[in-house]
Amino acid sequence: MIPYFDAHCDTIYRLDDLSRRGREETLRENTVHVDLQRNAAFSPRAQFFALYGDAAQIPAGQHWQFCRRLHHRYCREIAANPDLVSHCTTGAEVDKAVASGRSAALLSIEGADLLDCDARRIPEVAAWGVRLLNPVWNRANMLSGTNCEEPGRGLSGAGRDFIRVLEEHHIYPDVSHLSDPGFWDLMKIARRPVVASHSNSRTLCAHRRNLTDDMFKAIRDSGGVVGINLYTDFVGPGEAGQTNKTDQILRHIEHFLILDGQKTICFGGDLDGCESLAGGINGVQDIPKLYAAMARRGYDAGLLYDIFWGNLRRIL
Repeated sequence: MIPYFDAHCDTIYRLDDLSRRGREETLRENTVHVDLQRNAAFSPRAQFFALYGDAAQIPAGQHWQFCRRLHHRYCREIAANPDLVSHCTTGAEVDKAVASGRSAALLSIEGADLLDCDARRIPEVAAWGVRLLNPVWNRANMLSGTNCEEPGRGLSGAGRDFIRVLEEHHIYPDVSHLSDPGFWDLMKIARRPVVASHSNSRTLCAHRRNLTDDMFKAIRDSGGVVGINLYTDFVGPGEAGQTNKTDQILRHIEHFLILDGQKTICFGGDLDGCESLAGGINGVQDIPKLYAAMARRGYDAGLLYDIFWGNLRRIL
């Protein structure tokens, strides 16, 4: 069977949003990109579930309440499916879950706005088991500018303090969405591996959400990982003459391999965080298309294992 460990999906938010619109679906089985029954086709299997919300769409003063509601939804879904999934916070717990034939579920938070950018909330989310946290989503906040709002502004003093507290609580800072100056400010103070959970190569697709070669190398040298994003806008149109849709995605993987990324690349598909996926991917059920395409290109079993499982598992 194919292994699969993914660093970022927005499925919990998507299910919550559907509920608010009067359409009830569950993590066990649903019509969106990720569910536990489709995940069961992989072995071993693990997924980071992001707690996400657009700060501009959440009423003032309710961001933390919103975050806690999403966390409650996550806990409820995990508790309802003990035969298929186990909440995990460490690598040892991931190993135990997959040894029992279940999916390992892990938590991230996409945007410190959901914590009111308050470092005093970090111990509580660490107790939930959060292992990845983005200081920003697309909205600039008191910690930093982003790739699309105030892109010239880096980490503030509060932002630097926030990153230090994250690391003290064994939460990896996630630089996907961070402004370029914010990225380099963070790299200067980071003492542990840094993660870009869902970002591609800016050399191949000139979107500010993607990483420059120097950014990728800096994450590589920190011991962190970079998750290949499957969102069409960050993959790009590919090259003329390509006959296989998955080639668009493989270009990013192979570019990062040229940068000695064999132990750095993983997947962070952004499933349920976007409508348009590249490479003929319509949900988690199509990930084997990527594995098969890479095998056809001659990727050896060890490299496939590292990209699909081992690299992300290593940092836990």
